[in-house]
Amino acid sequence: MDLLSLDQFAGCLHETFSADLQGMQIAFVLVEALPLPNTGPDGQRAPFSLVFHNDSALLFPQQTYRMQHPRLGGVDIFLVPVAQDKTGFLYQAVFN
Repeated sequence: MDLLSLDQFAGCLHETFSADLQGMQIAFVLVEALPLPNTGPDGQRAPFSLVFHNDSALLFPQQTYRMQHPRLGGVDIFLVPVAQDKTGFLYQAVFN
Protein backbone atom coordinates (compact mmCIF):
# COMPACT_ATOMS: atom_id res chain seq x y z
CA MET A 1 0.00 0.00 0.00
CA ASP A 2 1.36 3.43 -0.95
CA LEU A 3 1.57 6.02 1.80
CA LEU A 4 -0.59 9.09 1.28
CA SER A 5 1.27 12.38 0.88
CA LEU A 6 0.55 16.08 1.10
CA ASP A 7 1.20 16.44 -2.63
CA GLN A 8 -1.69 14.09 -3.39
CA PHE A 9 -4.12 16.32 -1.49
CA ALA A 10 -2.69 19.78 -2.30
CA GLY A 11 -4.39 19.80 -5.69
CA CYS A 12 -7.75 18.90 -4.13
CA LEU A 13 -8.28 22.04 -2.03
CA HIS A 14 -11.91 23.20 -2.02
CA GLU A 15 -12.99 19.95 -3.64
CA THR A 16 -15.54 17.53 -2.22
CA PHE A 17 -14.76 14.13 -0.78
CA SER A 18 -17.70 11.81 -0.19
CA ALA A 19 -17.95 9.41 2.74
CA ASP A 20 -20.46 6.60 3.14
CA LEU A 21 -22.00 6.70 6.60
CA GLN A 22 -24.64 4.07 7.23
CA GLY A 23 -25.85 4.19 3.64
CA MET A 24 -25.83 8.00 3.35
CA GLN A 25 -23.29 9.91 1.27
CA ILE A 26 -21.78 12.68 3.40
CA ALA A 27 -19.86 15.53 1.70
CA PHE A 28 -16.61 16.79 3.23
CA VAL A 29 -14.84 19.71 1.51
CA LEU A 30 -11.06 19.86 1.88
CA VAL A 31 -10.39 23.40 3.16
CA GLU A 32 -6.76 23.09 4.33
CA ALA A 33 -3.74 20.92 3.51
CA LEU A 34 -0.58 21.91 5.39
CA PRO A 35 2.82 20.39 6.15
CA LEU A 36 3.62 19.74 9.80
CA PRO A 37 7.01 20.08 11.49
CA ASN A 38 9.03 16.89 11.26
CA THR A 39 10.18 16.36 14.85
CA GLY A 40 11.22 12.73 14.65
CA PRO A 41 13.85 10.80 12.75
CA ASP A 42 13.46 10.71 9.00
CA GLY A 43 10.33 8.71 8.40
CA GLN A 44 8.72 7.28 5.33
CA ARG A 45 6.80 10.49 4.66
CA ALA A 46 6.74 14.12 5.72
CA PRO A 47 3.94 14.74 8.24
CA PHE A 48 0.93 16.80 7.18
CA SER A 49 -2.52 17.88 8.26
CA LEU A 50 -5.81 18.04 6.39
CA VAL A 51 -8.91 19.95 7.49
CA PHE A 52 -12.31 19.15 6.02
CA HIS A 53 -15.57 21.09 6.38
CA ASN A 54 -18.98 19.49 6.55
CA ASP A 55 -22.06 21.71 6.46
CA SER A 56 -24.35 19.37 8.38
CA ALA A 57 -25.78 20.45 11.73
CA LEU A 58 -24.95 16.92 12.94
CA LEU A 59 -21.58 16.26 14.55
CA PHE A 60 -20.07 13.12 13.06
CA PRO A 61 -17.99 10.96 15.42
CA GLN A 62 -14.23 10.65 15.48
CA GLN A 63 -13.52 7.58 13.34
CA THR A 64 -12.04 6.30 10.10
CA TYR A 65 -14.10 7.24 7.07
CA ARG A 66 -13.81 5.70 3.62
CA MET A 67 -13.51 8.89 1.55
CA GLN A 68 -14.10 8.91 -2.22
CA HIS A 69 -12.63 11.52 -4.54
CA PRO A 70 -12.81 11.61 -8.36
CA ARG A 71 -9.01 11.71 -8.84
CA LEU A 72 -7.70 10.03 -5.68
CA GLY A 73 -10.26 7.22 -5.59
CA GLY A 74 -11.06 5.67 -2.23
CA VAL A 75 -8.90 6.48 0.80
CA ASP A 76 -9.41 5.68 4.48
CA ILE A 77 -8.99 8.82 6.60
CA PHE A 78 -9.29 9.09 10.39
CA LEU A 79 -11.21 12.31 11.05
CA VAL A 80 -11.44 14.13 14.38
CA PRO A 81 -13.97 16.93 14.90
CA VAL A 82 -11.99 20.02 15.93
CA ALA A 83 -14.29 23.05 15.61
CA GLN A 84 -17.76 24.30 14.78
CA ASP A 85 -18.60 27.34 12.67
CA LYS A 86 -21.86 28.98 11.57
CA THR A 87 -22.39 26.48 8.77
CA GLY A 88 -21.17 23.17 10.17
CA PHE A 89 -18.14 21.39 11.60
CA LEU A 90 -14.43 21.15 10.84
CA TYR A 91 -12.66 17.78 10.96
CA GLN A 92 -8.89 17.24 11.02
CA ALA A 93 -6.76 14.34 9.83
CA VAL A 94 -3.08 14.17 10.81
CA PHE A 95 -0.62 12.00 8.90
CA ASN A 96 2.79 11.35 10.43
